[in-house]
Amino acid sequence: MTAHDTETHLDWGPTQLRHALDAAGVAMWSWNVDTDVFVMDTQGYRLWDVSREGRLSFEDLSAKIHPADRDRVRAAFSATRAVVGAYEIDFRILVGQDVRWISARGQGSDAGIRNRNMTGIFLDVTGRKQAEEGHELLAGEMSHRVKNLLAVASGLTQITSRSSSSIEDMAKQLTQRLTALGRAHDLVRPLPGDQGEAALLGDLFTVLLAPYEDEGAFAGRIRVAVPRMGVGEAAATGLALVIHELATNSLKYGALSIPEGTLDVSGSMIGDDVEVVWTEQGGPQVSPPQGAGGYGSELLSRTMTGHLGGTISHNWSKSGVLVTLKIDGNKLAV
Repeated sequence: MTAHDTETHLDWGPTQLRHALDAAGVAMWSWNVDTDVFVMDTQGYRLWDVSREGRLSFEDLSAKIHPADRDRVRAAFSATRAVVGAYEIDFRILVGQDVRWISARGQGSDAGIRNRNMTGIFLDVTGRKQAEEGHELLAGEMSHRVKNLLAVASGLTQITSRSSSSIEDMAKQLTQRLTALGRAHDLVRPLPGDQGEAALLGDLFTVLLAPYEDEGAFAGRIRVAVPRMGVGEAAATGLALVIHELATNSLKYGALSIPEGTLDVSGSMIGDDVEVVWTEQGGPQVSPPQGAGGYGSELLSRTMTGHLGGTISHNWSKSGVLVTLKIDGNKLAV
C-alpha cells in the first residue's frame, strides 16, 4: 500500500481535526471584513479570556491587545487583505495581570475568501517569547560583565603599581589580585553543581572586595562592619552580583579609582530586614547619571527588587556616593 493509499483510508473528519488542533493548542478564528464580526472556536475564547456570549468585533478584541502593539496589529490585519499568500504576526495581549504572546497566522488577499470571511489561527507562543527574552537578557548581561572585567583588570593594575617595589613584586601582587577576582566572580556566577552552605554576610563582602584593597601604604582603605548573619546560597548569588557591580563602578569612577579614596560598608538590622550602607569618600567629585542610567543601573535595580526583595537608593554627595541597600531578611537566608 502506498503512502497515498494510506492517506485516503485515514479519518480526516471534524472530530480528528478538532483533536489535533486541541493537542497543538491551536485556536481558529474567522473575521468578516464587512461587518467586523470576529468569531473563534472554544480554544480561542479561552486563550483571549473573552466571553462567547453576544457579538464580538475585531475592535472589541483589539482592546485586549497590549497598548504598545495595538496600532501595529490593527494595521497588519487591515493590510493582510492585500497580501498574497500566508502571513504571520506576533503580539502581546493582556489577560488580567498576565501578558500573553499570540501568533496570528492566516492566508491573505480578498481573492478567494468565502462569504467575506477571512480565516486563520492563533497560537499561544508565550513560552517561546519568554525564552527569547531570557536569552537576550543573558547576552546583554554577559556583554556587560565582560566590559566590566576588562575595566576592573585595568584598575587593579593601577592599584598594584602604586604599592609595588619591583616588576617581580608587581607581577606577584597582580596575579594574587586577579586570582581573588576569579574567586569573587565565581560567587557572582556559581559553578554548576556547587551546593555550598550559607556564607556569612561579612565574609561575602570581604571576599568580593579583597581584590580592590591596597597592600602598601593605602592598606585598610576598605572597611566592612555588618551584622553576623548567614546568607543562603540563592541570595548569595544576587548579593554578590550587586557588590561586584558597586565595586566595579567605584573602581571606574568613584573612591577606589584614586589612592586617597576610602570605602566603608556598614550594616544594621531593622526588624527582620537588613540595611547595608555603602559609603565612598575621598574620591573624585560624583554626580547623578543623566537619563535612566545604563545596563549596570538596570542590573542593580532588577537584582535588588526581584532577587532580594529589597530596594537600592543613591545619595550623590560631592564627597562621594552613598548607596543604601535594604534587603528582605527572609530572602537573604534562602
